[in-house]
Amino acid sequence: MFIRVQLPWNVIIPAENLDVEGLMLKKSIVNRLLDEFAGKKATKDFGYFLAITTLDNIGEGKVRPQTGDVLFPVVFSAVTFKIFRGEVIQGVVQKVLKHGVFLSCGPLENAYLSNTKMPDYNYVTGENPVFLSEKQSKIEKETVVRVMVIGTKWLEAERQFQALVSLEGDYLGPL
Repeated sequence: MFIRVQLPWNVIIPAENLDVEGLMLKKSIVNRLLDEFAGKKATKDFGYFLAITTLDNIGEGKVRPQTGDVLFPVVFSAVTFKIFRGEVIQGVVQKVLKHGVFLSCGPLENAYLSNTKMPDYNYVTGENPVFLSEKQSKIEKETVVRVMVIGTKWLEAERQFQALVSLEGDYLGPL
């Protein structure tokens, strides 16, 4: 679920953000990294970027002749979030439909739990639809549900993952 990764990256710092003592350099590099990864959101290999933990190495800067900006090769550590098939996660129900429910789990916004993967649950229509089990257990909007991941899909255009989840297994269901 949570992965610590070490990544190389090239950071371009405008000349006006540099000073002779280098005190502003680390701050400028970290700020630039944070801006770039906030826009990047996630990758297929590492999942969702949550936090940059350490700036491990700053290489020698190279001045770009056209602009005067300086390109620094850096290595940093970060924490990412990625789900895997067979993993048990907890999600919050966002939407209840006749054929299943959509859950979110941290930065993962699209986990689908089909009604065919909810044994013993029946759909109950109404103003606030729910799935109700024979044991009076409810799955409704805002319910926290423990589920198992049975498949994931990376969507390059949206830079996000989708997951298919199930309640089939031990100790799974609403909490």
